[in-house]
Amino acid sequence: MSEFPALQLDLSQCRVRQQRLTQVINDLNLERVVITARENIQYLTGFRSFYLMTAALCLDADGRSTLAAPNAIPDHVEADEVVTFEAQWLSTLRQDQVPAAAQALAAALGPTTSTRLGADFGFSGPHPLHALGNSDICLNQLIDVEPQLCQLRRIKDPDELVMIDRAIACTHAMYGRAREIIAPGINELEVFNQLHAAAVEVAGEPLTALGNDYQCNQRGGPPRNRDAQAGELFILDLGPAYRGYYADNCRTFSVDRNPTDDQLAAWQAIVETLEMVESTVKPGVSSRVLYELTAEMLAQCPLGEFPHHLGHGFGLYPHEAPHLNPNWDDTFQEGEVFTAEPGLYGPSLQAGIRLEQNYRVTAEGVQRLTSFALEL
Repeated sequence: MSEFPALQLDLSQCRVRQQRLTQVINDLNLERVVITARENIQYLTGFRSFYLMTAALCLDADGRSTLAAPNAIPDHVEADEVVTFEAQWLSTLRQDQVPAAAQALAAALGPTTSTRLGADFGFSGPHPLHALGNSDICLNQLIDVEPQLCQLRRIKDPDELVMIDRAIACTHAMYGRAREIIAPGINELEVFNQLHAAAVEVAGEPLTALGNDYQCNQRGGPPRNRDAQAGELFILDLGPAYRGYYADNCRTFSVDRNPTDDQLAAWQAIVETLEMVESTVKPGVSSRVLYELTAEMLAQCPLGEFPHHLGHGFGLYPHEAPHLNPNWDDTFQEGEVFTAEPGLYGPSLQAGIRLEQNYRVTAEGVQRLTSFALEL
């Protein structure tokens, strides 16, 4: 049984986040916005629907919020009005829940003649038209507020950091279990199962997600029915999510605890890049420049290649801004959380090594959020 109490978002902080979006609505000269993405609704109201159910939220320019929730009014929610719709009929899940939620909102809000309306396009489709109560407006007249929401979500509030810390605590328990059980002959599926159990013991409930990389002697991938062999490296890139909030950090284990000289040399090069990240990042620094500095450092190690991003932000989604990637040119902002995951991959490394830390950007630099040992 978990020793950690269950956590929820702070409803007063949810109201503050609604006020920030209200400012965006007014800046865009909109009358109201409908939000349908589960992550955005949780961010704004504290309510996260069961993963097979949906909800819809309307926020007006005056700050009034109306939520359409599945089946019953939630116990933990920040909204001025909550209405419900039937997400199930005789326990059968409906496949038309989004339009049903939209219809419930429309009934609560009443019709509007305004054409100054918006939605989070990444998840909404045409259904906000029904929720907004204006049959004359066309889909291409709606304004997309998803980019502004993504920018708002970059800066993590204190209640969000508490949720992220719980997810990171799950990864620490998982790596502790991995250190105990990884040895020649252990099956990848057994590692996955035991790490899952370790995370659930900390979470005290089922997880939202568990991460993707549980393969030995490979850069990554889901667990296979394969036994780890002496001399191989086991990359574990773990991304458990607690009540919607993700952690994302990686460690690499020498299966027989006897890394080769090449593996130790590559490990040292990767550790030095993480040290560079910690001494370089502060508000205003370009994440693209940071990636380029890392690529230059790792290119000096002849033992492998660095073929992927350096890292990314995370929170209610595994990959958020800032993107430590040459395809973006984000700038670090105070209050963001992000990963740095340099890696080297080559034949002499038995696939490769990746190490990943999680950080919060402070006014002066970074605060490291992960503390589990990096050693092979």
